[in-house]
Amino acid sequence: MSDDRRDVLIRAEDLARNPGTYTILDATVSFPKPRFDGDYRPESGLADWERAHIPGSLHANLLGDFSAVDANLHFTRPAPARLAHALANLGIAPDAEIVVYDQGTNTWSARLWWMLRNIGIAARVLDGGLARWTALGLPVETGAAEPRPATERWAQPTDHGLWRDRDAVLSISAGDAPGTLVCALDPEQFAGTATTRYSRRGHIPRSLNLPAKGLLDDGLLRPDEEVSAEAEAVLADSERPVVLYCGGGVSACLVALALVRVGFDDLAVYDGSLEEWTADPALPMVTAAPSEDREGDT
Repeated sequence: MSDDRRDVLIRAEDLARNPGTYTILDATVSFPKPRFDGDYRPESGLADWERAHIPGSLHANLLGDFSAVDANLHFTRPAPARLAHALANLGIAPDAEIVVYDQGTNTWSARLWWMLRNIGIAARVLDGGLARWTALGLPVETGAAEPRPATERWAQPTDHGLWRDRDAVLSISAGDAPGTLVCALDPEQFAGTATTRYSRRGHIPRSLNLPAKGLLDDGLLRPDEEVSAEAEAVLADSERPVVLYCGGGVSACLVALALVRVGFDDLAVYDGSLEEWTADPALPMVTAAPSEDREGDT
């Protein structure tokens, strides 16, 4: 645990007091539940944003400018320079105070927050997103965004190394490198008993399970002491770094957000997650309980 705790959340009540202080980004993606294994249908959330959004906010397309060019996987993180360019194209200045929200359960906003954090931008996530905002009776806007001129080119950003690739995860899973793998999916998906969007069910061998949804209560991040207790129950005495993954590298970022808030450090996210891992039949998957997982069976 780290004593250097940074407040990574902002409450709707606090944002509403002076929204003009912040640059507000909506990171929503439309992502229906899978009807069958391999049913993967993400779509831009721009239409959702146009139907209702926080006044003055902008839509950040995680399937477009805020992802890598010509990637084989959905949601692949952009290179730091491309991410900075996407921000500049939205008219966001380098010194802007950024708040990110979504119209779901904080997963999309956490994804963008982690991307920004990796290039040194201390953005904050609106706790509870648009649902909490509207539940408080705060105003929303509809319609397309007013055109904004691009800002000056950002300086070359620094990559802070908060992501891991497939080879790094494989080394940890095989016991050839230090670290702990943590799956952020629901227990049923972790065990392989639920329908999956990906090529195969289950989890990466030698993984632990810390479900992202279990860290929320009615759309809000649970109190610090409860998150800490959940995390310690899973990660007590675990080897660092802790590498989080999920299906597409999104829910893992919500767990990262929760862990950073309660003081965990030495965290990373496997960007390709199960979309990449399960597509290669040579890579092992486990459909047993964690206690039965030690031999790395497929």
